[in-house]
Amino acid sequence: MTRRTAVRLFAALAAASALPGGIATAAAGRLGAPTPFSWDWLVARAQALSRIPFAETPDSPRAAADYDAAVRLTYGDAQAIAGNVRLFPATRGTAPKPVRIAVVESGQAREIVDTDGLFIGNQNTDPVGFRVMDSSNHSDWLAFQGASYFRTSGSRDQYGLSARAIAIDTGLAKGEEFPGFTHFWIEQTGADTIRVHALLDGPSLVGAYAFDCRKGQNGVTQDVTATLFLRKNVEQLGLAAASSMFWYDQSTPPGRRDWRPEIHDSDGLAIWAGNGERIWRPLENPQVAKLHSLRASSPKGFGLLQRDQTFDHYQDDGVFYDRRPSLWVEPKGNWGAGAVCLYEMPTQSETMDNIAMFWRGDRPARAGERRDFAYRLTWTSKDPTADLASRCVDIYDGPGGIPGAPPAAGVRKFVFDFAGPALTGLDRTSGVVPETDLPTGAIVSAAAYPIAHAAARWRVMIDVRSKDVSQPQFRVFLKRGNTALSETVIKAIET
Repeated sequence: MTRRTAVRLFAALAAASALPGGIATAAAGRLGAPTPFSWDWLVARAQALSRIPFAETPDSPRAAADYDAAVRLTYGDAQAIAGNVRLFPATRGTAPKPVRIAVVESGQAREIVDTDGLFIGNQNTDPVGFRVMDSSNHSDWLAFQGASYFRTSGSRDQYGLSARAIAIDTGLAKGEEFPGFTHFWIEQTGADTIRVHALLDGPSLVGAYAFDCRKGQNGVTQDVTATLFLRKNVEQLGLAAASSMFWYDQSTPPGRRDWRPEIHDSDGLAIWAGNGERIWRPLENPQVAKLHSLRASSPKGFGLLQRDQTFDHYQDDGVFYDRRPSLWVEPKGNWGAGAVCLYEMPTQSETMDNIAMFWRGDRPARAGERRDFAYRLTWTSKDPTADLASRCVDIYDGPGGIPGAPPAAGVRKFVFDFAGPALTGLDRTSGVVPETDLPTGAIVSAAAYPIAHAAARWRVMIDVRSKDVSQPQFRVFLKRGNTALSETVIKAIET
């Protein structure tokens, strides 16, 4: 199963079932006896579980046969639990492993022991996750389903990329491990707020998670608290992980795209490092899978963004890539030395998540350890890097040389457009220049200039002789004297 299979499924189910329905707490007959519940209890349970071998959850014997059957279980007036939560059914092949779900109220948890009435046609099947409806009950804004995946519809009511509780050995030759949420405890805390506790279990670790989720005008925020207990050594432990899709953008050659100008859930990775450096790494669809490590000790923030939100740049009136939210991570406390990692895999379609992001600390993750951490997730179409003096808003590349003349042999042109208040009022006499770490001998020409009839927008154009470049990527930013005027763009040379 691809990364995208499960999340694509629950998005389709959510859209299909967004019909008016009764908002009702599950009847007492469907819930088990109340038991005390708290964060401390969940942490203690995770610790106890970590001391015994991992046991995989069996597939549901009552799973829907396929996608169409799953839709029929959710399309219509299914009842809700915990105020406005609706369940996703187990589905063979895509989401077969059931989860246990409890409703929490006043410190007491009551597990769902009978799903009668919670799916269409009174079919009593197993849940594999859930979604949270908005106050109108016509649309959902939060969903958990598949391994440790979850996501929200952001500020423009459109699902896109997904977050994950953890990333284990992502991008390594040994193969990736996908622990999963096995239990959820759901507590309704307001019309557009909800608290979700979850138990994560996998061969290498067990985790206790708490998600305080709020839907507001500018999107959705989630305050995440987590405690991990490691069963085994983990070579690469990734925190605040996310998965997205990047097929192509405006710089991709025609032979690697379809008729739409751009197709991606996210177009770049943004980092605000602890030392204050601001970085923009545009996403790539590589020829071979690549794992990149970008130093970001004690990061102030990082995330996968969808900066380009212009419909004409996508021309997709079915799934609306221009409305996909960005996901911004703000660590709480000092996470210490480490790096933001970006894993890019090749794809030939939009149906697979080929992008993964996570933060990896320098301290080795060893069996028997306990790790506590917290962070905030913001899902929004309002650019979380809008405070920058100037940021990269477009990138192009192609044959080098003078436009309109025959291409220069062996030369490649890179074009970067920057926009922002730091560029207001500057002109060609202001001393603005591009700064890059490309070898001097490889640069055929380099220039920075204001774009005519575009306020506070500058273009950097660099011609590079390919045979004189051995590095896989390079950095570029605008500066004036010793002052940086823009974020640093890290551009891959070969994709």
